[in-house]
Amino acid sequence: MLHGKIGKDVFLSREVDLYFHDLYHGFGSPKNTLAYVNYLKNDLRYYDAQVSQSEDKAAMVLAADLEKLVGLYGPLTVCGVPRSKREDTYPFEKTGLKRAIRKAIAMNVDLSDGLDYVVRYTNTLCTHRSYWGHGGDGEGPRPGLLRDTCHLSSDIAGKDIVLVDDIYTANVGIDEDAVQALLDAGAKSVVLYAFGCTARHGYRKCA
Repeated sequence: MLHGKIGKDVFLSREVDLYFHDLYHGFGSPKNTLAYVNYLKNDLRYYDAQVSQSEDKAAMVLAADLEKLVGLYGPLTVCGVPRSKREDTYPFEKTGLKRAIRKAIAMNVDLSDGLDYVVRYTNTLCTHRSYWGHGGDGEGPRPGLLRDTCHLSSDIAGKDIVLVDDIYTANVGIDEDAVQALLDAGAKSVVLYAFGCTARHGYRKCA
């Protein structure tokens, strides 16, 4: 697991810790060790076996990394960055990442399930697909977008939260906006975890 910092910017009022499992080099790259994350999104309708195997792989990777974070921060509540469209529009075969996170949570008594604390009710732009003209409807990243398009549970207040996403990309603002929304909802603390990070920006290996 690798560690970096996300600095204060227009999306985020304070510096926060970022942890990620590996650098993300792109789905087709021979250096890519995170293909299972792409299968979990299932935007291209992969075989059921690919999705199921990727779900199990992601759960094991995440469980090991979250155990390290518990060692650093103590008990944590796990939340997820919601996908870009309304949650009730995704069929079962496209929700493998959420199931993988739940499996990882179940492996550690010091983790609490907060995956239903943030639920998307209004579509937003799917940024990673918008480059090819398939981003769909909705707004693109801006400060306050998650707050304005998601239900945020009152149970967030007072919690130490690890916010999980699939891929973190610097200078987009989606994850920063999500962290800020949790802080504004009263979270005691928030750290961000992503399976992959697409940008080198001062990370270091964690013990």
